[in-house]
Amino acid sequence: MPLLVRAYPLLRPVSELEAFARALGSERHADASGFYRQYGVSHESWHLQETPQGPWVIAVTVVDDPGESAPRLAGSNAEFDSWFKDRVRAVSGVDPATTPLGPPTTRVFEWSDTDRPNSNICA
Repeated sequence: MPLLVRAYPLLRPVSELEAFARALGSERHADASGFYRQYGVSHESWHLQETPQGPWVIAVTVVDDPGESAPRLAGSNAEFDSWFKDRVRAVSGVDPATTPLGPPTTRVFEWSDTDRPNSNICA
């Protein structure tokens, strides 16, 4: 499965990102689960990184077919999808309706331990 990695600048306070994440894990958990499953996502994690230029959020997603699911997400007007895209746009300035896979990313290095089975999650 493809591994999708995106980095977003955090334009709003960290507390707003944390509130968004809490909502996905609590009162919107069922909606979030359905959302991720309909787009072929089997894992997503967010990582906050403090940099001299300010905080960034790094999102790591395992998704079946980003090329197929991205246009569906971009064009979706479903209530939860719209709420999710609005929250991403508010905290990062990145518009998932325009760039559903996030800012363009190019992998510049990869290493996997060939002595350990299934260690290459990027394959």
